[in-house]
Amino acid sequence: MILRCFCLLLIFSPFALHAAAPEQAVVQIINFAQQPNWVEPWRSSRVAQYTGSGFVIEGERIMTNAHVVSWSKQILVRRYQDPKLYPAEIEYIGHDCDLAVLKVPDPAFYQGLEPLTIGTLPKVRTSVTTYGYPAGGQQISYTQGVISRIEVQRYAHIYNRSLLTVQTDAAINPGNSGGPALQGDLVVGVSFQGNPNLENAGFFIPPNIIRHFLKDIEDGSYDGFPDAGISTASLHNPAFRKALQLPDNNIGARIDMLLQPFPQTHERLRENDVILEVEGYQVGSDSMIQYEGNRMHVSILFDAVQDGESLDLVIWRDGQRLEIDLPVYKNKADRISGSQYDTSPLPHCRWDCFHRAQQQLLQCTRE
Repeated sequence: MILRCFCLLLIFSPFALHAAAPEQAVVQIINFAQQPNWVEPWRSSRVAQYTGSGFVIEGERIMTNAHVVSWSKQILVRRYQDPKLYPAEIEYIGHDCDLAVLKVPDPAFYQGLEPLTIGTLPKVRTSVTTYGYPAGGQQISYTQGVISRIEVQRYAHIYNRSLLTVQTDAAINPGNSGGPALQGDLVVGVSFQGNPNLENAGFFIPPNIIRHFLKDIEDGSYDGFPDAGISTASLHNPAFRKALQLPDNNIGARIDMLLQPFPQTHERLRENDVILEVEGYQVGSDSMIQYEGNRMHVSILFDAVQDGESLDLVIWRDGQRLEIDLPVYKNKADRISGSQYDTSPLPHCRWDCFHRAQQQLLQCTRE
């Protein structure tokens, strides 16, 4: 009896160790999507197949990029080394941060899967491993690299939005999008974009942004990352600092513009106010702060709070320090019509669009 148990242990132990590997939670995503034509909104492109990656997180959900599942007609997911395809649905999607959460209705999909855990912001010069299903093959791919830079950069999915990103020299290719970047067994990012003008440079979305997204959807809806409606400018000029009655100590960024529509910002702030501190972080004359060993743009503090919450600011106005409480909100105004993902252009089409469509239809009928 003892010998039999020992034999079973030898047989099943390797399987148990293999099943616990992080790649078990990484999935391939196949999206059949149909994009509209914003120039001729009565037309649509053909349904095309796109592939990406994702990974299982707590709550029997799959995290991926928003651009992986945008304009979807049907989404299928495949588990690690499993031939079966499972239909999936978009539960929440955030185009401003390029993240999405999927749900697979079939409970059999989650059997034996251990969800991956979200870690913390990694350190520069530490190693990272990316998992995913990039172009060039059907099997899962692993690449390892070093984290070279952490800073605020533009997100390609909606180019008018800049959020915190992590740069690595690990290869991130088409199809890697949505896959996890891991240190040990902890997720330290979601792979999402590269830069064709740079060599050996890939980017992933850090845990700060991931946690903000997951916290946002806890109430059953996604509100998005808030804005304060502030544009800042560097304040290096000694003469300008003297005119503002500021000491020449390289502290403080000038507010050079207040944007619309943010009425509460206009009530509390003025142009040429100088931001000295945000949430206790000292703001340099270049609009940067020291954050977890990195010098980053102060906007990361505004991105850290949820829609409708407030930030504590210390500003300089007319030679005096003032403490203010500044609410931040999601700007729901449409800035770039082409960024209206998953929204049909037809409701926004003017009458002349329909008139042109009607004329083309009549011409085709005559021919």
